[in-house]
Amino acid sequence: MKHSFYRPGALLLALTIGSVALFSCNNEGSSKDGDDTTAATFSPVPDSVPHSGHDTASAPMVSHAEAVLNGTKADTTVSGLAKFDVANGKVKLELEVTVPKKANSTVAVHLHEHGDCGDSGNASHGHWNPTSAQHGKWGEGSFHLGDIGNVKLDGKGKGKLSVETDLWTLGGPAASSILGKALIVHSGVDDYKTQPTGNAGSRIGCGVIQ
Repeated sequence: MKHSFYRPGALLLALTIGSVALFSCNNEGSSKDGDDTTAATFSPVPDSVPHSGHDTASAPMVSHAEAVLNGTKADTTVSGLAKFDVANGKVKLELEVTVPKKANSTVAVHLHEHGDCGDSGNASHGHWNPTSAQHGKWGEGSFHLGDIGNVKLDGKGKGKLSVETDLWTLGGPAASSILGKALIVHSGVDDYKTQPTGNAGSRIGCGVIQ
C-alpha cells in the first residue's frame, strides 16, 4: 500500500521558482523596450553646429602686412618684397620681385591657401579660392581671389606689380583675409584659362603674408 505525504516545503519551493521565472520574463521584456527607446531618442550632433577647424574664425584687423620672398629651388635665385597696406577700405599690394634667371621674361604670381613654403613651395597647396570660383584673370569674369597675375621682368630679372582691391582684408573674416597666406612666384606665365592653375609652371619663390 502506497502512502502520500503532504510536503509544505516542496510546495513553497515550486511557488518560489514559478514566481522568479515569471518576474524574469517580464523584466526581460522591459529591458528590451528600454533599449529601443534609447536608440530611438539618440541624436548625433547636426552638421549645422560649428566645429573647430571650420573656416569661420576672424583674426584681428591690421593696417599693414608684408611677405618676404625667397627661392624654393637651389638652381633659381628669387628675392623680393610684397607690401600690403589698407587705405579707404581697400588693400593695396606693392610687389617687387627679382629673378635673375628669368630676365626679359614673365612670371606668374598667386596667393596660395596655406602659409607654408616647405616642400619647394608645394606645402602652400592650391590657389587661395574661398569663393570656389574658376581660375581666370584678375578683375575679369571668374577668378580666384588669389589670382594676382603676371609680372614682366626686365633685363636684370626685376619686376613690379600693383593691385588695389576691396576683395581682400588684413584680418577680419577668414573668407577675405589674406593674412597667413603664401605668395608664390611661378616659373612660367599664367594663361588665365587652364584650370585650376593657369599652367603657370613650377613654384620658384615663396613668402608668407604676416
